[in-house]
Amino acid sequence: DPPDRAEIIELIREQLADILEIQPDRVSESSSFADDLDADSLALIELVEGLEEELSERTVGFRIADEDLEELKTVRDAVDYVMARLG
Repeated sequence: DPPDRAEIIELIREQLADILEIQPDRVSESSSFADDLDADSLALIELVEGLEEELSERTVGFRIADEDLEELKTVRDAVDYVMARLG
């Protein structure tokens, strides 16, 4: 079964907390990567790699294109993107 929205949010929260060395509860859906979390493009690339690793086991060939990264400004954007890809 593909993961549901809550699972994706949790996954992104855990990954970001790990990458940015922050508490997971600092990450909400409305968090802006740059403004709220101080996540730079390198951190986002790490996030993408982590998500691909986690999700490719459940969804064969799950990938996030590098050029799509620029479009992802908030955690919600990332969740929506992943959901659309999995859908």
